[in-house]
Amino acid sequence: MSSHLLSMAVLGVSLGSVVLGLVVGYQAYRGFRRNDSRSMRLLSAGLILLTAVPFTLTFLTTLLIRLDASLVGFRQPAFLLAQTLQFAGLAFITYSLYQR
Repeated sequence: MSSHLLSMAVLGVSLGSVVLGLVVGYQAYRGFRRNDSRSMRLLSAGLILLTAVPFTLTFLTTLLIRLDASLVGFRQPAFLLAQTLQFAGLAFITYSLYQR
């Protein structure tokens, strides 16, 4: 498998994960609106933070670095921010599971 084809496969699977994460997050948000449930609100926010936001941030950072090589120094801070957002998403989901 060529590296270009492999890169396209990784991008396709990543985009599919973002879309599915947004769909699940939106459904949780609808559950929050319908039942005014705090745990559903936290679950929705956690799913979106876990799936869509970090990938979008990483993707945009990669695009900006490819367009302007002087931005290479922003790679590590952007990666740290993406990992922090994923951690926050997992924390929200975990907290939502223990809400009454």
